This record gives sequence, C-alpha cells and structure tokens, in this order.
Amino acid sequence: MAKHSSVSSAPPVAKDSGFSRRLIIWHRDHGRHDLPWQNTQDPYRVWLSEIMLQQTQVATVIPYYEKFLARFPTLKALAAAPVEAVMGLWSGLGYYARARNLHACAQAIMHQHGGMFPHDAETIAQLPGIGRSTANSIAAFCFGARKPILDGNVKRVLTRQFGIEGFPGQTAVEKKLWALAEALLPKKNAGIYNQAQMDLGSLICTRSKPLCDKCPVDVTCVARQRNRVAELPAKKPKRAIPERDVTLLMLVNDSSVLLELRPSSGIWGGLLSLPELPPDADAGDYAKSRFGCRPGKWLELPVLTHTFTHFRLRISTLRAEVEGELRAMENAQRWIGLDELAEAPLPAPIRAILSKDLS
Repeated sequence: MAKHSSVSSAPPVAKDSGFSRRLIIWHRDHGRHDLPWQNTQDPYRVWLSEIMLQQTQVATVIPYYEKFLARFPTLKALAAAPVEAVMGLWSGLGYYARARNLHACAQAIMHQHGGMFPHDAETIAQLPGIGRSTANSIAAFCFGARKPILDGNVKRVLTRQFGIEGFPGQTAVEKKLWALAEALLPKKNAGIYNQAQMDLGSLICTRSKPLCDKCPVDVTCVARQRNRVAELPAKKPKRAIPERDVTLLMLVNDSSVLLELRPSSGIWGGLLSLPELPPDADAGDYAKSRFGCRPGKWLELPVLTHTFTHFRLRISTLRAEVEGELRAMENAQRWIGLDELAEAPLPAPIRAILSKDLS
C-alpha cells in the first residue's frame, strides 16, 4: 500500500459541488427530528445537550439529559444549585470536568450576562467549558447565526468525503477541516445543514461499518472512491498507556460507609469516593489515625481496572467493618447511609465496587 503524508491539501471545493444541498435534502427524510433537544431554540437546552454529547453517544445521553432537566429545568436553577448536586446527576456519564464547567458556565451567565445567553458565537466561546464548535452550534441553532460546526461526527464525514490525511486532532489537520467547513457552509439553511452533517456521521458515516450504500454523498466521497473508508480518518498515534495502582478503603459501619470528597482538580474531581490509602501505609494504622476508626478484619475485594483517556487505573479495595463509636468527620469526609448511595455523586467505578459489595 502506498504511503500517505500526514497532512495533504484538501481537494478544492467547488461552489456548485452540491455537497451541502444533497445533505439537506437527505436530512429532510432520513435525519433525526425527534431528539429531546431538538425542535427548540432554548439555548440552555441546546447547550446542555452539546456538552453532554461530547465524546458520548446519543443513546447514553438521553436519560441523563432528561433527568438533568427534571432537576434543573432552567439555567437559573442550575446556577443556584450546589456543585455537588450537579456532580451527583452527572455520575456515570464520565469526563467530569464537563459537569464542573457546566455549573461554572451557568454562574458566569447569571453574573456576567444577566442570566441571558449571549447571542454571538465569539462571546459564547469565552464562557467556561465552551469551545468554538459548541459556541457555533448554540449560535446557529438558537440565534440563526451562519456558523460551521466541527464535532467528531463532522470531522469524520469531511475527512472521508474530501480525503483529508492525518489525525483530525492535530492542529494543522483541524485548521484544514475548519477552513473546509467554512467553505461548505450554505448561505441558507445553515442550521439544517449542520444537523445533517452530525446525523450523517452518527447514522451513516459511522466510525466502523459505515453504510456507504445509503450515503447521499457517496459518489463524491474520496475515501470510498479510493477504497480507504477504513483508513480515514487517521487514528490517533498510539502511545503506551501507563498503568497506576491505587488501594481504596471501604469502611462500613452498620448501614453507612465512609466516603471522601475528591479535590476539584484531577480524576473524579468534586465527586465522593472511597478514601485512598497512601503508598506503603498500613491500612489499620491509617484508618485509626485519619478517621479515628477501629476497623475489624480486612477483606481484600477483587481488583477492578478502569481505563481513562491517558492511563489505566488498577483499583484494589480493602473492606472492613468499623467497631465502636464513630468520630465526627472533617468536611471532606462523611458517613453516607447505604440508602443514600443511589443519589450520591460517585464515579462509575466506585459505584460499581459499592454496589457489588454492599447490595
């Protein structure tokens, strides 16, 4: 197979290429029209969906989106809520910085913009947790702005359609894709066109096993013409995934378990988790000195492995029943009733450990 350069020039886009027109026509009959965040120009709902959909599939997002809106029906309600409540509803959705930024953004809009979402994409992009593509989506779908978007689905569609080489996450490749997205944007129906691109990437031009025979733009697709659909877009350069080991303590007292609030930055920031045992520390001594507990016999639970974006975490858990009277905890630690765990802001791996052992 011939080698390809990491970044190549995109074929020129003719004004009458018909790419955007064919997508708009296809979307009318085959696109998605009944998702919970569609058929609205409410920027709060559109913004919430855009943040939740980052690196997360639609089917996974829908129940979180509906539950979130039931609890926080307005931006004002979200801004007024404690961040711990926000994290609790986000628990299991992953990429928790999104939830912290969501809360910070709601407060910024309340304090800096009088509770009203800015209308122009440039101002929206300055808010916490909102990048260029998300800002453009909000401006286009809610305020009629003629702005291109470039989420993961759109990147995949454009990369295959125009034969763009290189990993889309590279700065040079992304710059090329933005220029292409700008050039393809129709003068009318830009919002429908943007939705059509996302739907095509989600329903037809999928990451694996794309349905090329059902694609409305297959005849102009460079990847299909050159039999390179499986190669484009180029995968992220592989790096060895480092592994980390951590030991957690599950201290149980009758109908409650001791949890600790994680720092706001780092993994599981702002969530509750089982206390972490420092390296080389004795579990019993640490529990007594840190929490004033008298743990009984330690039981070693099965190791759980959880993969993050940049590393793999091997979680060992030591479980013990706590004897005697409980000491009042610091703000970062708290005894949580087992009947409260369902609503507690827990990372998915910690929830899995607790559910398996305490159910």
